[in-house]
Amino acid sequence: MSAEPSRPRGVAVLAVAGVAGLLAAGVGVVSRVKARNALRETTTVQAAPIVTVVRAAAGDPTSELVLPGNVEAFTDAAIHARANGYVKAWYADIGTVVAKGQKLADIETPEVDQQLRQASADLQTAIANEALAKLTADRLEKLIASHAISQQEYDNAASAYAARRSETASARANLGRLEQLVGFERVEAPFAGTITARNIDVGQLVDSGSAGGTSRELFRVATSDKLRTYVQVPEIDAVAARVGVAVELTLAERPGKRYPAKIARTADAIDPGTRTLRVEVDLDNPKGEILPGAYAQVHLKLADAVPAMLVPVSAVLFRAEGVRIATVVDGNKARLNPVAVGRDLGTQIEVTSGLASDALIIDSPPDAILDGQEIRIAQARPPSSTPASAK
Repeated sequence: MSAEPSRPRGVAVLAVAGVAGLLAAGVGVVSRVKARNALRETTTVQAAPIVTVVRAAAGDPTSELVLPGNVEAFTDAAIHARANGYVKAWYADIGTVVAKGQKLADIETPEVDQQLRQASADLQTAIANEALAKLTADRLEKLIASHAISQQEYDNAASAYAARRSETASARANLGRLEQLVGFERVEAPFAGTITARNIDVGQLVDSGSAGGTSRELFRVATSDKLRTYVQVPEIDAVAARVGVAVELTLAERPGKRYPAKIARTADAIDPGTRTLRVEVDLDNPKGEILPGAYAQVHLKLADAVPAMLVPVSAVLFRAEGVRIATVVDGNKARLNPVAVGRDLGTQIEVTSGLASDALIIDSPPDAILDGQEIRIAQARPPSSTPASAK
């Protein structure tokens, strides 16, 4: 009888041990599930790229467009000979300041001189013939009144007198033409300016080019107290190039100095070949600091209706579908924003549309970044400062 009470006690011990084993197994399974979930979360977090974010800087509402320009004399003329002959003497060399009408050279034209003397003699002959024809016509006019001669004879005399008058007029015109040619032996300055080229010397044969040949350029005269500069403004900025708009010119030979000028006139038409607008800028040059023919840079101020945003060039993604900039949304997700870009300022680039002013921009995003992808922000850099070139 003493063995029967011990059986229930042994069963209870076994039951307690089984329950403890089940509890231990359950705890192990739960801990392994938690560890697996924690590992999955850690892996997911570690897989998200770490990015650095920046904020865009507001661009200057007035940007500057710098264009190359060619400085030219306001008045520039090549002086050619109007008569064939030999250079007898020249009186002005390069750099000489001349007045209007000042003699620059003498040309010998012996053939024209002989033709002038012949034309003068022909005119005297024509005048004498005209006088004789007039005298004859006057005499016959008195005889026709008394019917001493026929009407035919008087008409012949009157016609001869008219013809002689025409011959006299022709001879006088020919003499005037040759006198003008002889006057071209004196080469004069057409306006006040500076001699910039001399291409003749004593004894050289010059040709007027009237016979179809090539005329030699004797001198070149230019004015330098006022200059004009031609620039080609891109079509996208042509609306800002209006007559009267103030510009500034800079030259490499005078660093740090700016010359104020104004747009004097435009072509009012876009060149279909270059898609540019030809603009003329007039510049006063009283001291002669700027030389005609110089290369200059024209600084044109552009008033932007909506100031562009300045972002680092490293933040721009060039995709097959277009230009994109990645921003941070919802704290940890990337969004690829299609944007329109303006000028490239070196380390920064203008974004004209498609980007909010308060957007967090991902700098140097991974090439494989996707829209909606989770990211981790490392640290935010201060906003970029506006570069000097954009002001």
